[in-house]
Amino acid sequence: MAIGDLSNSQQTHAGSVEQLPRINLFTMFRLGLVQMGLGIMAILMLGVLNRIMIQELAIPATIVGGCLAMYQFVAPARIWFGQMSDSRSILGYHRTGYVWVGSALFATLAFVAVQVVWQLNRSAATVGWSGATYGWVAFLAFIFALYGLCISSTATPFFALMVDVSDEDNRGKLVGIVWSMLTIGIGLGAGISSGLLRGITPETLEQIINRLFLVIPALVFTLVILATFGVEKKYSRFRYRTRRSQGDDPLTLRAALKVLTASRQTGFFFSYLVLLILGMFMQQPILEPYAGEVIGMTVAESTFLNIFWSLGSLVSLGLTGFLIVPRLGKKPTAKLGCLLIAGSFVLIVLAGFTGMPNLLRVSLVLFGLAIGVATGSSISLMLDLTTAETAGTFTGLWGLAQAFSQAISTLSGGVMLDLGRQLFTTPVLAYGLVFGLESIFVLLAIALLRRVNVAEFRANAQQAIAIVANHDLS
Repeated sequence: MAIGDLSNSQQTHAGSVEQLPRINLFTMFRLGLVQMGLGIMAILMLGVLNRIMIQELAIPATIVGGCLAMYQFVAPARIWFGQMSDSRSILGYHRTGYVWVGSALFATLAFVAVQVVWQLNRSAATVGWSGATYGWVAFLAFIFALYGLCISSTATPFFALMVDVSDEDNRGKLVGIVWSMLTIGIGLGAGISSGLLRGITPETLEQIINRLFLVIPALVFTLVILATFGVEKKYSRFRYRTRRSQGDDPLTLRAALKVLTASRQTGFFFSYLVLLILGMFMQQPILEPYAGEVIGMTVAESTFLNIFWSLGSLVSLGLTGFLIVPRLGKKPTAKLGCLLIAGSFVLIVLAGFTGMPNLLRVSLVLFGLAIGVATGSSISLMLDLTTAETAGTFTGLWGLAQAFSQAISTLSGGVMLDLGRQLFTTPVLAYGLVFGLESIFVLLAIALLRRVNVAEFRANAQQAIAIVANHDLS
């Protein structure tokens, strides 16, 4: 295959692609149910179960955190799952089959994880922290690793499906809707879990938690099926966009990884994502302590602060996809989001110096709006930085960047606060160090964003695919 053959293949099948229906708003909202379900599961596993283990069962937080961390440590598997969905179908589908199997497995493993928690708790209560108890800890960590693999096998092919069923001119709308529904899912997960946990006592703890972890995962699995049933068959452009339509063999993992590393743009955008997410989420472990220690807010008031930035993010995600990106473009919108994030951190620190709770609330609304603008545009740009042949592989890499940087940001937020306490005697300056670093990270992200070039990426990737196809790349 010559270098230009991929684009020629797309032109050959252009009529076929044009005959396919374009994805409509109803289907976009349907697909958003997958992200809603993943948001609900995040609350269930990383919120409810985390709290039950630490508070009600008094399992050491280090052990709990270590087990939960296995969920992120398996993130590199996202690349493999993405490549598998590019090259092999399940149940006749390149994306949907993986989404269905993965969601069925993570729904099952969620209930299994709870049963292991009960066994761990009983072992700790009867024989103490002995070898047998640590054996249950290791088994729980293993279950969380499997759970993370199943989430990866669901999420990565789903993101690739978003590429397959959309075109550049409507991809921003799809991203805005789908990620807005992730935020809704997090809120629904908290509300449903709160309702089902009402009136819980030590005597009813196990029974109610078991019921919760049966009902909610089953509901999420149902949402996933409803969201994706028939979508790939009706809307996917996958077979028309790839050389597979000419009867060629699919790319192997080794070949896909060579395409992955063929362009310097891959490194630019990976680094941009890492810096952006570090800039957005280092504040997660310190925001509520900041509100309490520096501004004097109560526990209830500081907890409620999450509503302000969540609502801001929800509003701006939709506006970004439907209004801002079509007018400004994806890169300028992402730059705007980064600048707004940096500005919101300045206001957050100013609220600490002035001791004004209302200024903090306003700052967090702006922060949420900025997150939505930066996230929506960056994800749209991320889905453009794929190739038809390796869409799953690339979305797996971008998912790895997000998982890696979120894990680092959660850890580094606390570490930098402790460093700030060593450097400064005033609490607002210690916390301000973290917020200041976040501002620096998003400004550095802008510098990298300037170097991201979609046209160069596609030219390099198509050339690499052509070379791989001719077996010239060793």
